[in-house]
Amino acid sequence: MRQPIMNSSKRYRPGTTTAPLRTLPGRLLAVVFLMLAGALPVRSQSNNPIRQSLETYRNRALQEKLFVHIDRSFYVAGELMWFKINDVDGSLHQPLWLSKVAYLEVLDKENRPVLQTKVALANGSGHGSLFLPTTLGSGHYLVRAYTNWMKNFGSDYFFEKPVTIVNTFRKLELPVVKDTLAYDVQFFAEGGNLVRTLTSTVAFKMLGVDGKGADLQGVVVDQNADTVVRFRPLKFGMGRFAFTPAEGRQYRAVLTDAKGKTVTRPLPVIQEQGYTLQVAEEGKDQLRVTIKTRTPMASPVYLLTHTRLAAIRADEQTFRDNTASFIVDKKSLGEGISHLTVFDASRKPVCERLYFKRPERRLNIDARLMSGTLSTREKAVFDLTTQDETGKAALTNLSVAVYRVDSLQPTESNDILSYLLLTSDLRGAVESPAYYFSATDPTVSEAADNLMLTQGWRRFRWENVLQTNPPAEEYLPEVNGHLIHGKIIHAATGQPGRGLGSYLSIPGKHILLYGSRSDAEGRIQFEMKDFFGPKDLVAQLNPKDSLYRVELQNPFFERFSAPRLPVFDFPTTLKEPLLDRSVPMQVQNAYYRGNLSRYQLPKIDSVAFYGAPDEKYRLDDFTRFPVMEEIFREYVPGVMARKRREGYHIAVLDLPYKQFFSGSPLVLLDGVPFFSMDKVMEIDPRKVQRLEVMTRKYIVGPLVFDGIVSFTTYKGDLAGYRPDAKALLAEYEGLQIPRDFYAPRYDTPQRSGSRMPDLRTLLHWVPALQTDGQGKGQFEFYTSDEEGTYRFMINGMTADGRAGSRQGTFDVTKVIK
Repeated sequence: MRQPIMNSSKRYRPGTTTAPLRTLPGRLLAVVFLMLAGALPVRSQSNNPIRQSLETYRNRALQEKLFVHIDRSFYVAGELMWFKINDVDGSLHQPLWLSKVAYLEVLDKENRPVLQTKVALANGSGHGSLFLPTTLGSGHYLVRAYTNWMKNFGSDYFFEKPVTIVNTFRKLELPVVKDTLAYDVQFFAEGGNLVRTLTSTVAFKMLGVDGKGADLQGVVVDQNADTVVRFRPLKFGMGRFAFTPAEGRQYRAVLTDAKGKTVTRPLPVIQEQGYTLQVAEEGKDQLRVTIKTRTPMASPVYLLTHTRLAAIRADEQTFRDNTASFIVDKKSLGEGISHLTVFDASRKPVCERLYFKRPERRLNIDARLMSGTLSTREKAVFDLTTQDETGKAALTNLSVAVYRVDSLQPTESNDILSYLLLTSDLRGAVESPAYYFSATDPTVSEAADNLMLTQGWRRFRWENVLQTNPPAEEYLPEVNGHLIHGKIIHAATGQPGRGLGSYLSIPGKHILLYGSRSDAEGRIQFEMKDFFGPKDLVAQLNPKDSLYRVELQNPFFERFSAPRLPVFDFPTTLKEPLLDRSVPMQVQNAYYRGNLSRYQLPKIDSVAFYGAPDEKYRLDDFTRFPVMEEIFREYVPGVMARKRREGYHIAVLDLPYKQFFSGSPLVLLDGVPFFSMDKVMEIDPRKVQRLEVMTRKYIVGPLVFDGIVSFTTYKGDLAGYRPDAKALLAEYEGLQIPRDFYAPRYDTPQRSGSRMPDLRTLLHWVPALQTDGQGKGQFEFYTSDEEGTYRFMINGMTADGRAGSRQGTFDVTKVIK
């Protein structure tokens, strides 16, 4: 057998192999990070090992964030949920072109996925929709989104947003809410520690059963029931108080609600030795960070500050009278959430707290309705202007939703700026996040700092940062398309099959084949470019490896963050508004079902995976012989079929060397490999539309073949032939095919006077609206037959990472004839 030909006839196609895939993304991540790093300020000692460890981690573990603009947050079953996904780097929040696939799920209160979809990403964004079936029960659900790369860092990093779905075709089964003091009250020591005799700030958070902040009166008492300090929340159930644990005393908190009921909660554990941290404003432009300790031999101490792994600064101080103090210039901190971490003399983290800096760099969006008032079935035109904080025009990518306001829809916004700079870097739900960006209340700074003290969290673990030989990431970024993962295991023992070639094909007239060779753990993966819609997959091994089988893995992440959905309660007073949502949904589905099911078919390469064949035959153009051997003998010179003692042998001409290969070619029927040449010869030629031959060696990922012989049937359905009995046949959902948003136009008297009912409550949805170089844009739509107040919600992002949103309302009145 000849060696693989190293010339222009060697072709590389979308087949995959584990090793090259793990090499390519590493290089790609390095390039992406170098592009970003030029804009990341790095300060202070260049030789500080803690700072160097953090920089090394940042270089290796590129952070990725997703923001999802969902058209609304309240639905009735039977409606469509529309969404736009923005993919950004976690440091600068600039659009990131790393991942080409996002995963979006709707989870119930038990974290069971009720809806799942895969969404194509291009140029840092993607969009799609989900039909909410009437099989869903009424309740609160969680929409979460992530990429394959984000799986490496845990589900706490995923985008999550609660939504409410009510099924009007089922009786509401509401839980019985007991009249009990079911408050969630937690206390947090600033920096993480309470140390005996050292004064600390203690923050607290009080939540009711609805997940919203509660206003309780509190008091800290000692073991003798003597009052030590009284406290009450400032905003959203959060507040703080100063506290100094005395020697030999124990403490607890007693809380009382408006009805006079009391409950007791413990304070954080008091340490006999350790460190405390306090951060205070030092004038307008600086922070003073004070470290105190009761630990002997405590010098020196280090302070590391950074904003989302950027703007890194490391400083060192020695203790004097068990106190060390640092001054931090606010200008050295990035906008949003910064981390201040204290390390002891052995460079172990001992204290940490968060600081929030309100952004000055933002996108300003102005949307103006060109007509003052609107009536039903009238054209609405909005002029858009996008500018940066200095008033300079900003080229912006926007998403727009326009929907009717009712008592069902919460007033909270789906704001991209508050998500990127605040909620995405905090654990747990944040009540009214837009307040911290738009409010002018004099207490907003203190309220924001209370939030930092009670929901402090970082998007990494220090043990991962400081380790010298971190393990390779388990999940790769999908830089070209969806990765299907699987495993080869021994059918009897369950042990992994190492170094075995595997094949994944999609039966059809569009010939697609992917190859992979298993690694030491038996893992395989296939890179599926332009893989849209539901498909039938055939995964198989060469029959010579018949002791093994292929298993495909679930592409969705099966680990979840801590549940945070409140108890579902639906007041009977909302019966009429619910009816006003249910009837329009049913009318739209009844009269416009066809228009609501129109899709934008993606443009994909329809050429077979092997490209243009060396020989191509349309069998209808030739004599129709009854057996396959005669076809090869009569008019296919590139293929030779000979019957031997052990059965048929098929060989393909090695065209560059003018002789036949000694090995068997890859034989395909509608893209599915056939390994038995006897079965190939049994194929009825009258069911085959065309035959294509590659008369040279061909490489599919890690697999090399002595030519290709490809049969295509008239319907691309294998014409009744079955793959190998041990092949895995699976139904698999590819990337979502985008649905067209339908809205009627009333631009003629005939259309305006149509008797077809139009009860749309979602008037307009556009996921990708671009303003021009002057920051100008426009969108338009027609109102429906539904009068009332409508809200528009706009989210936008520029190429340099400025984000902003704008919302407003307008009224639609009924036309009186």
